[in-house]
Amino acid sequence: MQHFIDQFIDIIHVAAKNRTPLYIRGGGCKDFYGNYTNKQEGEILNTTVYSGIVDYDPAELVLTARAGTRLIDLETELNARNQMLAFEPPYFGSTATLGGCIASGLAGPRRASVGAARDFVLGVRMLDGKGNDLRFGGQVMKNVAGYDISRLMTGSMGTLGLLLEISLKVLPLPRVELTLRMEMKESDAIKEMNIWASKPLPISATCFYNNELTLRLSGAESAVHAASKKLGGEKVIEDSVFWESIREQTHAFFQSNAPLWRLSIKSSTPPLLSSEQQLIEWGGALRWLICNVNTTEDILRVTAETAGGHATLFRNNRQSSSVFHPLAPEMERIHRRLKKIFDPMGILNPGRTYQGL
Repeated sequence: MQHFIDQFIDIIHVAAKNRTPLYIRGGGCKDFYGNYTNKQEGEILNTTVYSGIVDYDPAELVLTARAGTRLIDLETELNARNQMLAFEPPYFGSTATLGGCIASGLAGPRRASVGAARDFVLGVRMLDGKGNDLRFGGQVMKNVAGYDISRLMTGSMGTLGLLLEISLKVLPLPRVELTLRMEMKESDAIKEMNIWASKPLPISATCFYNNELTLRLSGAESAVHAASKKLGGEKVIEDSVFWESIREQTHAFFQSNAPLWRLSIKSSTPPLLSSEQQLIEWGGALRWLICNVNTTEDILRVTAETAGGHATLFRNNRQSSSVFHPLAPEMERIHRRLKKIFDPMGILNPGRTYQGL
């Protein structure tokens, strides 16, 4: 596999010399995410040739795989050992790769109960914008002295480097899972989800839509059944299909051509922008909004900031729109310094996150 790395290095060297943009691409399932980039102005660097599991120790719950490895192949291997990627990453297509998963930093319904993608990244091997082959972190949780570059790469959208290999902490599959559904108003659902979050209940996912609150219980059989009796509600048949529809955005809510906004806010925030179609996840901390033409970008940004969070234009972004929430001045300076250090020629996925980065 080293010859593929040598090819990547040569491509980066030529691009840096000519200042040619390189658009890093795995399975292409998340091409829609991030700011619009005109890939005809540069060269696509395809990572799928560099695939396969490098090391997997089920007893230690640690896995290292190459960035081009398909998520479906990775999770098939994990499931065979009754283990999983705990943050439940969305695929958005069967060709989704581990590199794209970590570069986007997206997590699914289980995120509120177990943590984000970055919380499970132990180490990375990467190429920076000068073609340097770098390694950060390792294969244990406490291995960082100084800046945690491994987790910094999570969600950087390929603007800081080309991921080659990623080491991850994995978790055992829950022994039992059960999903309950109950009717209630949005304000009541938000209140109940926050109350439940403060109690020792095995809730691993929540979803509120159209006056129905759906929640998943995961864990030991005794704990799950005790919680289901306490919480009540109707048991959902084929619940795995439902949660996959939320994770992969095949649920009816997401089937719209209107802009889809993702608001990450305080979980206890009361109902907001009631005129918009909404779906709520993560115990109230994630609000998906399908917005009409009267709800402007400024309204959404201010609404998110007031609620202690930020707003992202997740899908159907207009080419003139800025997808990610504007950075505070000091944070922008940090981002620009990092870009200058890791990609001094500015060739890696330019503009995918913010203009000039």
